[in-house]
Amino acid sequence: MQERTSGRPLAREAMAYVLAGGRGSRLMELTDRRAKPAVYFGGKTRIIDFALSNAINSGIRRIGVATQYKAHSLIRHMQRAWNFMRPERNESFDILPASQRVSEHQWYEGTADAVFQNIDIIASHDPRYMVILAGDHIYKMDYELMLQQHVNSGADVTVGCLVVPRHEASGFGVMQVDADDTITAFVEKPADPPGIPGNPEMALASMGIYVFNTSFLFDQLERDAADLHSKRDFGRDIIPYIVRHGKAVAHRFTTSCIRAAEEIEEYWRDVGTLDAYFEANLDLTDTVPKLNLYDRDWPIWTDAVVAAPAKFVHDEDGRRGHAVSSLVSGDCIVSGSEVWRSLLFTGVKVGSYARVREAVILPYCNIGRGARLSRVIIDSGVRIPEGMVIGEDPVEDARRFRVSDKGVVLVTRDMMARL
Repeated sequence: MQERTSGRPLAREAMAYVLAGGRGSRLMELTDRRAKPAVYFGGKTRIIDFALSNAINSGIRRIGVATQYKAHSLIRHMQRAWNFMRPERNESFDILPASQRVSEHQWYEGTADAVFQNIDIIASHDPRYMVILAGDHIYKMDYELMLQQHVNSGADVTVGCLVVPRHEASGFGVMQVDADDTITAFVEKPADPPGIPGNPEMALASMGIYVFNTSFLFDQLERDAADLHSKRDFGRDIIPYIVRHGKAVAHRFTTSCIRAAEEIEEYWRDVGTLDAYFEANLDLTDTVPKLNLYDRDWPIWTDAVVAAPAKFVHDEDGRRGHAVSSLVSGDCIVSGSEVWRSLLFTGVKVGSYARVREAVILPYCNIGRGARLSRVIIDSGVRIPEGMVIGEDPVEDARRFRVSDKGVVLVTRDMMARL
C-alpha cells in the first residue's frame, strides 16, 4: 500500500498526458482537414477541450498533448486557448507532435509509443503520477478522485471504466473484475463480454483513461518498446501485460463523474460516428440537457473568440428572426429566419425565409435566403445557396452529400464545390 506524503491534492503531483493524434475516420469527411480532437462541439468548444478542462478543474497543472494526424488546427486552437499556463507557478503545457525523436523513420506507432517517445520531456517535469487520457470523448470527470483510489489501492495501474449493458460492451475493451474491482482479465471487443460480479447483465468498459506511478509507467514503456511483437498500444499491450503480471484496478466513472444538480445521469459520449456526434450536440438543446455546459463550478475552457453578440432581426409575418431550443454563439445573425433545435457556432449567418431544423452548423457558414435544412451537419465555412433544400429527399441528399446510417446529412466545402 502506498502512503501519501503530504496533505496537498495528488493532482498537484500529477501530469496529464492527452493522446490526441487520431484521425477519427468514422466521422468521414468531417476529419478530412482536422484530427478528431479538433472537431468543433457544443456551439463554441472543440472535443479536446473536455479532457483538458477536466485536468485543469481537477487541479492538474502539468499537461502534455501528443498530436499526429493533420494537427495544424488542433495545435493552433491549443496555442490560442491554452496558453495561460505559467512555468513560474510550476505549470506547463507541452504540445508534442510526432517528430521522429526516437528514430528518423518512426512516427508514433501507437498510444503507448506516443508516450514512450517523449519520456525525456515528461521526466523533465518530474511528475509522481501520470494520468493518460484520450482526447476525443465528451464527459466531465474529477481525476483527483481517481488518483486517490490509485494510491489507496496500491495499484500498478488504475483504469477508468464505464458501467454499460453487456449487449453494448462488444465495441469496447472490457474488464473482468473480482469483488474488489481488481481486474482479472482484459478482453478487447469481446463477442460475449464478461459481466460484473453481483450485476451480471452489466459490464465494465474501458474509457481509455489510465493512472500510473510515473516510474512504473516508464519501466513498462521501455519493456514494451523492446518487444518486437508489440503493437505499442495501451489497450492491446500495456494494460493486458499488467493484468497478468501486476495489479490493475478498475475505477468506475460513477465515482468521479461531475454532475450539476439537474443532471440525472453520468454523461460520457464517444462522438466517433456522424450519428453519435450529431446526437450528442443536439442533447445540449434540451430544456434540461443531459450535459450541463452552464455549470460554473466545472467550466469547459476554450478559446475566447473576440466576436460581436448574436443578433436576431426582422419581425413580420413569415420573416421573423428567431431561434427555439437552440444554442447560438457570438457573431451569428438570424435574419428573418427560423432556427429550431439547432446549434449555430461562431459567425453563422442565416438569411431571410430560411428554415433550419435539427442542424449542427459549424463556424462561419452562410445559409442563403429561403434555404431549408433538416437533420444536417454543415462543416465550417460552407455557403448554402439561396433556396437549397437538404434533409428532405434522401435519394437526392445521398447523390450530393454524405448521409449517415440514421439519415443525418454531412455537407462540406468540397462537396459543395463539386455541385
